[in-house]
Amino acid sequence: MTLGRPAPAANKGLFFRRWLRNPLQMGSIIPSSPALSRRIAAAVERGSDEYVLELGAGTGVISAALLAAGVPAEKLIVVEIVPEMAEFLRQSLPGVNVICGDAFDLKAALPAQMHGRIGTAICGIPLVLLPLERQAAFRDAVEAVAPGRGFLLYTYCATSPLPYRKLELTARRMAFTPANFPPASVWRYRPTRVPQTAAMHHA
Repeated sequence: MTLGRPAPAANKGLFFRRWLRNPLQMGSIIPSSPALSRRIAAAVERGSDEYVLELGAGTGVISAALLAAGVPAEKLIVVEIVPEMAEFLRQSLPGVNVICGDAFDLKAALPAQMHGRIGTAICGIPLVLLPLERQAAFRDAVEAVAPGRGFLLYTYCATSPLPYRKLELTARRMAFTPANFPPASVWRYRPTRVPQTAAMHHA
């Protein structure tokens, strides 16, 4: 499916400046490749009434791939902590829910009506660089708004970037993209203990 709008340009200057300010909030100094973006979009799970949540969207390259793959703009949520980047994404992605907020506090960042209605959360934050307690905080933030669903994480690590057993998660590599620079993988993590409400919702 191709939408009747151009994909946002990969504004490398803005992306690089954003990375220079805080490398721990972005996984690379260059935007993700089209090949990686397509692999991520292909791994998305979403019911007709559910949203896709993207965290660490950069300049919106993966957001554009999600839209091109058929995610309606009104069902895509992008959370960006830097106001300048959030404004860039609003201009580049008309109709998308761009929220200037903290990916580690999604319960506060997302409107209440979106809680429990996230089909897939996608993480572009380099969690591998963070200590275990911050990784656990991210897991809990996603769990607060998408109970039982876990998240997709794209990474440049050859093996699982997260100590998933310590985080009480299961891990599965969904894709490997050597065409990306550097080569990247897409991992799906899910909580090992699914909340009763999530089990009922997806029964």
